[in-house]
Amino acid sequence: MTGTSFTIPTLETDRLILRAPREEDFAAEYDFFASDASRFVGGPLPDHRTWRALASVIGHWALRGFGFWALEDKATGTYQGRVGLWFPLGWKEREIGWTLMPHATGKGFATEAALVARAHAYDVLGWDTAISQIDPANEASKAVARRLGASYESSYEDPEYGTMEIWRHLSPAAVKEAAQ
Repeated sequence: MTGTSFTIPTLETDRLILRAPREEDFAAEYDFFASDASRFVGGPLPDHRTWRALASVIGHWALRGFGFWALEDKATGTYQGRVGLWFPLGWKEREIGWTLMPHATGKGFATEAALVARAHAYDVLGWDTAISQIDPANEASKAVARRLGASYESSYEDPEYGTMEIWRHLSPAAVKEAAQ
């Protein structure tokens, strides 16, 4: 078997660098997934499962050609979390997702990075739609979705996560229209 080669593009916003996830991000991911702050994204998790989750994020790029970027604060170099494009086996549809470290919440980072990720999905990858799958109790994530122009579409029972809400993002045409 031969290895798979892939490239993770680096994107930027005014305040953030969206870069390839690295093993150095594990310490922050471990702290996050060891805490109750991770409850909306499958946590808390022990260290070995957190490491595997990070490896899965990187592997998604190899299998799908897109995935989550690590967010790095331009001013400090600090890891802020991850934002990106997600579509693992069994997922409802292609998703724009975000997971921020507790120290990074409330600063607009998720919205800022998700806008760039969505532009990449639409303008580079040619997506014609996207969702965000959100736990019904995750009000902060719903607020991000609303700031992105997404709207609640439906709920469904995810076999792993239970009841989840589907938030539909604006279409590429609607994004362009809103920008004018």
